[in-house]
Amino acid sequence: MSGNLYDALLGGIGDGNRTLIIEKSGRETSYAGFAEECARLAGALLETGLQPGDRVAVQAEKSVAALALYLAVVRAGGIFLPLNTAYTPAEIEYFIGDARPSIFVCDPARLAALEPIAKAAGATVLTLDANGEGTLSERAAKATPLAITSPRGGSDTAAILYTSGTTGRSKGAMLSHDNLLSNAKALAGYWKFTEADTLIHALPIFHTHGLFVATNVVLTARASMIFLAKFDPDQIMAAMPRATTLMGVPTFYTRLLQHPGLNREATKHMRLFISGSAPLLAETHREWEARTGHAILERYGMTETNMNTSNPYDGKRIAGTVGFPLPGVEIRITNPETGALLGGEDIGMIEVRGPNVFSGYWQMPEKTAAEFRKDGFFITGDLGKIDAEGYVHIVGRGKDLIITGGYNVYPKEVEMEIDAMPGVVESAVFGVRHPDFGEGIVAALVLHDGASVTEKDVLRALEGRLASYKRPKKIVFLPELPRNTMGKVQKNVLRDEFADLFASVKAAE
Repeated sequence: MSGNLYDALLGGIGDGNRTLIIEKSGRETSYAGFAEECARLAGALLETGLQPGDRVAVQAEKSVAALALYLAVVRAGGIFLPLNTAYTPAEIEYFIGDARPSIFVCDPARLAALEPIAKAAGATVLTLDANGEGTLSERAAKATPLAITSPRGGSDTAAILYTSGTTGRSKGAMLSHDNLLSNAKALAGYWKFTEADTLIHALPIFHTHGLFVATNVVLTARASMIFLAKFDPDQIMAAMPRATTLMGVPTFYTRLLQHPGLNREATKHMRLFISGSAPLLAETHREWEARTGHAILERYGMTETNMNTSNPYDGKRIAGTVGFPLPGVEIRITNPETGALLGGEDIGMIEVRGPNVFSGYWQMPEKTAAEFRKDGFFITGDLGKIDAEGYVHIVGRGKDLIITGGYNVYPKEVEMEIDAMPGVVESAVFGVRHPDFGEGIVAALVLHDGASVTEKDVLRALEGRLASYKRPKKIVFLPELPRNTMGKVQKNVLRDEFADLFASVKAAE
């Protein structure tokens, strides 16, 4: 039996006339039509020279064709590498140079800036725009559709997603066919998805949440999805009467709570609201339930592990917790320093083991070895506890990782850019509570004597260097950074000092 993820998700689709995708325009794509699109794209990739195990890097706007490209790459035996559409050419250069894809797909509008970078890394460059048009679609129209899925083992890598840490550059997490399939099956069962469901899909598809959780769960359940290019409160509200489920980041819910049309009548057709990618504030959970009668189901996952835990479908969904380990997933809490198992409700390092956990970091064997225990548990870097009822609580991140609007940002990358600016002695980047984004990024700067650097100067300098979500929302200037006796910057002190910096900011501001 084939171990290729594609065969499990789209092979033997049965009633291929079932609707898979409904676009804002009203255009519908059936399961059979989507499979045909995948076959054409896979044929074009093979004719372009794709070999089994080759990487295909993609920085393209969300479209049905871009989604089909993910499964086309997998079906053809390649490794899919999605890249955030906000990444600058400087950032793309790192990812392309590290992953060395054989094919790079980008938006035609970015071709002039990105083609030299990709070609220098040895990649063939193709284009795909938000309407699904470009040189890739032109090749697909002429290509011989792929009829037989490329044989792959379940442990073979299906995708690489770059993740953030607090030191060094981004790391490519290698996710296997089995990693993705096992998680999709676990989630579809745990959340009781069936072919009667219609998901509102307003998430980006370069991130594990929208690409793997939303898409793979829908395909596993043979459900449908209303496919929106981006999050828009009016569009979400308009879609609810035709939908049953919504997956979103906390920002979705804080902004929907600002919508005058949100009430029990508007949400009566919905059966499930899911939140993830960042901590959901307890007050958001309570206000949502009061307004709609629905308790948001919060879950916990990582790029390296897919989803690990979930609040129950049936049972108490407790605000401030991420529920129980998913079927087949093991969670334990250990001493961050010694690795010793902790008991009771002691706070420690969250470690996870299961079929969902990635195989390692791309071309980083030493880093991979350092992040796994000898018994196979992955050290997440997140601090948490398990309460007496078995609910998992996330209480912090051991490495100062910032999650803003559902995206991971590691401070070191931002600090490196700021520290290189004239007049700056050093900087410390950290996250504090933000009513809209979960966490807002703050940069504390120490300047050389006599230097004249303003907040506008810093933000202007970062525009061409970092994606917008990585840029600080506030710049503060200090005479010196707080340090402990070992000289290490105490970011916990900074977070406490500026904890209320965004207190006056309104959601959706």
